[in-house]
This record gives sequence, structure tokens and C-alpha cells, in this order.
Amino acid sequence: MKKNSPYYKETGKEIQVFEQSYHNKIPFLLKGPTGTGKSRFIEYMSYKLGKELITVSCHEETSSTDLIGRYIIKGAETIWLDGPLTRAVKEGAIIYLDEIAEARPDVIVAIHPLTDHRRELFIDKLGVVVKAHPDFMLVASFNPGYQRGFKELKPSTRQRFVAISFTYPDAKLETEIIINETGLEAGIAKKLVKIANKIRNLNELGLTETVSTRLLVDAAKLIHSGLPKRLALEVAVVEPLTDDLEIVEALTDLCHLMI
Repeated sequence: MKKNSPYYKETGKEIQVFEQSYHNKIPFLLKGPTGTGKSRFIEYMSYKLGKELITVSCHEETSSTDLIGRYIIKGAETIWLDGPLTRAVKEGAIIYLDEIAEARPDVIVAIHPLTDHRRELFIDKLGVVVKAHPDFMLVASFNPGYQRGFKELKPSTRQRFVAISFTYPDAKLETEIIINETGLEAGIAKKLVKIANKIRNLNELGLTETVSTRLLVDAAKLIHSGLPKRLALEVAVVEPLTDDLEIVEALTDLCHLMI
């Protein structure tokens, strides 16, 4: 049974750019804050292209072994188990390395020969080189704002990708997204977007991350299912943003005033 298409609302020319990148076998990099639709976009494009999507959420312990594969003991045998990257390379899937800058440096080393004309993966433990399937595509994402001063992608790595920046949609489009995702009444959806934009402009709060479209969708779902609007905003928008009690109080008051 074919899956239903994921909902995605285009904000620029990202669909056309992705399709051409796929056609030309060029790796694709998504840059932008969390919750701006990067993962949903890749889900949508894999559906549109009819390709399997393999997603790896990278973190500080993610190593090349996790991606390429390892030997495991099965019964009395030791067998090789392909990792998600190796599977994608062999089968012609789209692999999405979410937050790639969080991964260990050996991950970047492992993907380098897949991001240029070679399009091949070296499996050190097996001593073999695997040529990528013609349909294979490497997609990665990272959050430049969050990573600044902590972990960055080297220019030599970034320049191996076609890159697009994702940001928050304009108010009209973000309202439309919330309504389509949740069925929330348009008037309330507009108020949620106004609150989000107000908080996004409060630079003096020094928030590591600000209100994402994802948080607004979560709040809208809670409101639509019956949770009081102010409570929904508190638990789905304010509390996830910060642990600072004074900032929580200030943002809660702001939400109460605007809703």
C-alpha cells in the first residue's frame, strides 16, 4: 500500500533545486534552525521521487562504524551487518544525516568519497570499495546558529554540497501550515503566529533557540483537541524554550496577553 504524501508547503524554489541536485547526483545540505521543516521537506521529496528514505539523527557519539556497519555475533557465527549508509549506497536510497555537525569527525572522513565524482564508500573492516547505486543521494542538515562557537562544518565539507537555508515561513504561510497540519481555527492560528514572531524578535532574552513552526503545530494540536489555549502555549511553546524561571514567567505573561 502506497503511503500518503507528507504535507509540505514550499517557501521558495527548494523543490526544483532538490530535483536538479538529485538528477545531477550532487549532495544536498539543509541549513537552518530546528523546527523549520527540514526533515519534513526531505520526507516529502523522497515520496515525490519514489525513493526510500533512511534517516540518521546524528549526535556526539555517532561514528563512521554506526553508519558503515560492523561485525556482530549471531549464534556461533560472526557476521557482517551493513549500516544505514552502506545500505543506502548499495540500494539507491536517499540517506539523510540530520545534524551532521554533531557527529564524530570520522563520519565526515567516511562520506568524503561519496560527495565528489567518485561516489564510492570504503569499508575499511572488509577492505572493499562500494560504488554508489545510480539512485543514491546523500542529504545532510545542520543548524549554523546553534553550532556557532561549538561545532561547525568545515568549508571544505560544505563546498561538496548544494546548500539551501531554511528559516521560518512568513506569517501568512506559517498560519496556512498550522491550519493544514492541525485543523485549528484560522483566527487562533493567526494569533499563534503573531506570538511566535513577537518572541522571535526578543533578542535580548538570549534564547539558544526560538519558537519553531514545529512548536506552534504542537500547541495548535493541543488547542484543537481541547486543551485551554493559554495552557497549551505554556507547555508546548514556553517551557520547551528555556529553563530560566524569569524568562518562563515573562514569556507566559506575553502569551496570556496576546491570546
